[in-house]
Amino acid sequence: MTVKLHWFLPTYGDSRSIVGGGHGVPAGAAGGDRDASISYLASIARAAEDFGFTGALTPAGPWCEDAWITTAMLARETRRLAFLIALQPGLISPTLAAQMAGTFAKHAPGRLLVNIVTGGETSTQRAYGDQLDKVARYARTDEFLDIVTALWRGETVTYAGEHLTVENAALPTVPLPAPPIYFGGSSQPAGPVAARHSDVYLTWGEPHDAVAAKIAWIRELAAAQGRDVRFGIRLHVIARDTAEQAWAEAGRLLDALDDDVVAKAQEGLARSESVGQAAMRELHAAHRADGSWRDPHTLEIAPNLWAGVGLVRGGAGTALVGSHREVADAIRGYANLGIDEFILSGYPHLEELYWFGEGVIPQLTRDGLFDGGLSARHPGDPRFAGSGFGSPFLPATPNN
Repeated sequence: MTVKLHWFLPTYGDSRSIVGGGHGVPAGAAGGDRDASISYLASIARAAEDFGFTGALTPAGPWCEDAWITTAMLARETRRLAFLIALQPGLISPTLAAQMAGTFAKHAPGRLLVNIVTGGETSTQRAYGDQLDKVARYARTDEFLDIVTALWRGETVTYAGEHLTVENAALPTVPLPAPPIYFGGSSQPAGPVAARHSDVYLTWGEPHDAVAAKIAWIRELAAAQGRDVRFGIRLHVIARDTAEQAWAEAGRLLDALDDDVVAKAQEGLARSESVGQAAMRELHAAHRADGSWRDPHTLEIAPNLWAGVGLVRGGAGTALVGSHREVADAIRGYANLGIDEFILSGYPHLEELYWFGEGVIPQLTRDGLFDGGLSARHPGDPRFAGSGFGSPFLPATPNN
């Protein structure tokens, strides 16, 4: 058994401190000390590529730069790295979305992964002109994916649904291979849509019991559709030579926060409609109430799983913290539950990538959990993401 590793591209800026933003955060609320320039993001992407990562997640929302434009530029700065890019069913025509994917795949073959973002916040959706409520948004996503996947198969599509209608839609370029669909969502309406369409179901980092329950939920729904689904998890990471050094770094991140910053962030996140976001907030609710969050160990909600990031960041709010050996063991623990893919990040993203790449990856490789990206190819198609990977330390040069 080997796992796939992905990193994260902070298209809202980066910092040595925790940067706000993420799921449910309004425009202008994120931003770091380092500008999210193509030059800086490319340095992260090339480092991830050198270490054998399969891909990099590019976020989407009003708090960051546009994912498709950014990653199209970064594809020219890298050779093999795939990009996990958001398609947002309420904000774009399914035909145009399918066409964009086909164009990206034409110019960066086998390097597109698609992250379906249904939209967890009504206020955010309305800012983009989308008036549907949450349940209707998932129903529309189901229709959206019916159309998009049919177009990717090369079909001419006429479709009349409750929310979406197209007539004689077809693509000039069919993506070969069709990009895998990644899908997250913890609410009841999300499950059937994920089971029907997703290749990889994503969850945020929670204790093992919660993750195992979510895997079992989606597996059962997928089996009823006659499908198998892989599973991925989104986590931050703080890995150091020793556990003491790692926890000292977690403490340093907390020292940069004050009560007002945490309170303001939580006030906004409390308005979120996302079931997953509510679960993230619950992980540190008691420690926010009594002020004990300032001791990083109080936020260790499971062995080596730290909830401190979620004090000020929406979305993924937990991190694996520990020595390189402990972090590798924590990854194995999730892999044993059925997690196939890990989407990781850390502050700052470039430096933390090197801590992980030089410290944890050798442990995972020795354990037989990571093969330097050789398993990153799409099943049945050698062109997919990672074709040609050898040593994870091959030099990366821009395409010409």
